[in-house]
Formats: sequence, structure tokens, C-alpha cells
Amino acid sequence: MNNQNTDIFENMPVAKAVRTMAVPTVISQLIVLIYNIADTFFIGRTNNPYMVAGASLILPIFNITLSLSGLAGVGGGALISRLLGEKRPDEARKVYSFSVYLGICLSAVFSLVTLIFMRPLMNAIGAGSDTYKYASGYAFFVIVCGGVPTVLSNTLATLIRSVGESRRAGFGITMGGIINIALDPLFMFVLLPDGMEIMGAGMATCLSNCIACAYFIVVTARMKNDVLRVSPPFKLPSKKSLLGIFGVGLPSSIATLLFDLDYVVIDRLMSGYNDIALAAIGIVLKAERLPLNVGIGICQGMMPIIAYNFSAKNYKRMNETKNYSLKLGLVCAAVSIALYEIFAAPIMNVFINDAQTVALGTDFLRVRVLATPLMFLSFFHVYLFNGFGKGGYAMFLGVTRWAVFNIPMLFLLNRLVGMYGIVWSQVTADVLTVALSLVTYRYYAKRTFAQRANSTNIPHS
Repeated sequence: MNNQNTDIFENMPVAKAVRTMAVPTVISQLIVLIYNIADTFFIGRTNNPYMVAGASLILPIFNITLSLSGLAGVGGGALISRLLGEKRPDEARKVYSFSVYLGICLSAVFSLVTLIFMRPLMNAIGAGSDTYKYASGYAFFVIVCGGVPTVLSNTLATLIRSVGESRRAGFGITMGGIINIALDPLFMFVLLPDGMEIMGAGMATCLSNCIACAYFIVVTARMKNDVLRVSPPFKLPSKKSLLGIFGVGLPSSIATLLFDLDYVVIDRLMSGYNDIALAAIGIVLKAERLPLNVGIGICQGMMPIIAYNFSAKNYKRMNETKNYSLKLGLVCAAVSIALYEIFAAPIMNVFINDAQTVALGTDFLRVRVLATPLMFLSFFHVYLFNGFGKGGYAMFLGVTRWAVFNIPMLFLLNRLVGMYGIVWSQVTADVLTVALSLVTYRYYAKRTFAQRANSTNIPHS
């Protein structure tokens, strides 16, 4: 790494270092959200709730591609930062190469499987006779055609961020999102005929991800950083490094998959009421991601600094980074609650003018946003353990959150309360998740840091 990148990890004031890493990541996360929302926004201009519902159904499937980039990118990126903290750049380069190959292979297989099993997959996520053609058409362009560039661009962004190049990583993702927003109306309302707007949105998303992927390939080739060089496939990292990649990447991927499964369950349960409710919750699930993506961006910017200093045994700086990031995320969550409670109805009106959908979605959004600080705390602790290289702890929290708390709570509250029980499930389940996260972190910190650092350096939640 160059001296500037080393300074971010070792010497720069913690608040400035976190902002340097997190601000570009937060911006890119928001742009990604905006271009996902842009599809729903422009599709909503058709005032066709079945088309809106079809696009909403694909969101969990599309997010599976992001889970694949998490396996390769988060697993590899966290390890690269730790290896740099240990002053082992040669091994870090091998990890980078393996992570790139892994992302390409996984995404190619997933795209092929989606193409072959399109109909049963659409049926499984709740696409009915009115929504099937819209959902399958959107999935073809976004996942089948765009899966590899989507995964590779996100993987490369995470790997670049792991060596301190957060600005370049953020720029690439931001550029792809802006291009997507610009192309949406062109493909939807100019190039394609009426009734094919959702296919136009899919084409725009696919093309923008291809452009972003090309950017990352070019920028890594031009960067003067020996770590970011792709070696021949046979030059594998050590067995310990391979275990480190999958030890963190696999829990990250599984947690994302369970997050998506939660969305699928919400869609399936809500579709049992009516398509208006399904369209309303689809918009809400996208709108609520704005503050969530801010929190994820903070965590992604924090993690390389945590990982580097954990391996370098600079626990004081690691603890200061953790505390500053935690306060920043909670402040953002509190602001988001206030804004969403006030502007819930106007937010829904941005996406669709159907009065029933707006009224129902307004109620849904005001409830769902209450979970924002709880969701941030849940992700925050998972990213901490990923930075430490403790994928087992991260998997425990991620799997417990979704498989033990969230998804069962959906079924339970749906049976007891009905449609609004589905909406309240997130808040209820995440209260339990946060309590478990705090207990787990304190247990780990007590065992790991008590004998390595003096009492002023022991991290506390």
C-alpha cells in the first residue's frame, strides 16, 4: 500500500479515518439504493400495481447476487486487511486473485441456474398469473444477463476498499448507479413499446452494471498496488487463508441469503391478502433501505480499519474506530425515524399514485422504520466479527437473527395479528437480536482482549 493508505489505517485521527473510508461507501450505497428505487419509481409511473409487484418480487432474488459478491468480496477483503496489518502483502495478493475468480465462477453458475429454472423459481417467490410475465422478464435481464458483472463489480469494490481505496470503490459503484438512473427512462419509455417498461428497467440495470464492472477492471489494472493484481488460477493462497476467506465470506453470504428469504416470506404472506398489499409492502421494503444502506456503508467503511488494527494488535485504535462508527450509525438511524414518520405519505406518493396502495404503504412504512436502529446494531456486530476474522460468531448472529427470530416471528404475528403482524415482525424480532448481539460481543471481548490489553483498551459495546 502507499503511504496515504497506510496512514488511514495507522495514524490518521480516527474520526477522519472512518469518514474517509465510510463517506464514499455510504454515497455508493445510497446511489445503489436510488437506482433500485428508480426502477420501482419509473415502473410506478405506469400505475400498474401488477408490474410494481413483479419488480418487487425479484428484489430478494437479485440480492442473492449480492450475497455471492459478499462471499468473495467480504471474505477476501476482510482477510486482505488483516494480512496487511500483519505485513504480508504477497499472501494478500493471492487472496485477492482467488476472490476475483471465486466471484466470477459463483455468479456464472447462479445466472445459468436462474435461466434453467425460471418458472419454478418465479412460482416459489409468489409470482401469480398477473405478475409472472413481469417478474420473469425483469429477472432475465437483471440476473441472467447481468449476474456476472453485478457480482464482479461489487466484489472488486469491496476488495479495493480493503486496501484503503474507498474513494475509487465508491466512485465505481456510484457511477454505475447514476448511469442506471439515466438509462431507465430511455429504455422504458422511448426504446421499448408500452407494456414492456419492466423489461426496459431490467436492460438499463444490466447495462449499467456492465459499465461499472469495466471501470473496476480498468482502474485495478492502472493502480500502482501490487496486492490488486490477478495471479494465474493455480497460485492459490495458503490453506489457512482459504479457510479465512470462506470462514468470513460464507457467513456473510448466508446472512444475506436469509435476509432475502425474509423478504420472500414477507412477499408470500402479503400476497395471501391482495396484490395491493403486495405492491405497498414492495415499495416500503425498498424505501426502508435508505437508512439501512447508510448504516451498512458505515460498517463497510469501518471494517477494514478494524481488521487492520486487530491484526496489528493496536486495540486502542480499533476500539476508538468501533465506538465512533457506532455513535455515527445510531445518530443517522434516529434522524431517519423522524423523517420517515413525518414524510411517509409523500414518500409513497413518489412511487405510485394509486390511493389504496399509498394509504396502506404509509401505515406500513411508519411501523417498519422503527426497527432502523435495531437493524443497524445487528449488522454492526456482524461486521465487527467479520473484521476480527471470526466468521463463526458472525454466522451465529446472522443465522439466529433470520432463522430463529425474524422468519418465525413473521409466521407467528401473521397468524396472531394478521397483515399488520407481518409489518411489526421486524421490530419485535430485532429487539431479541440486539440483546443477543450485545451478550455475544461482551463474551467474545472478555475472552479475547482482557489478557491482551489494559482496561482502557478493552472494547465494550
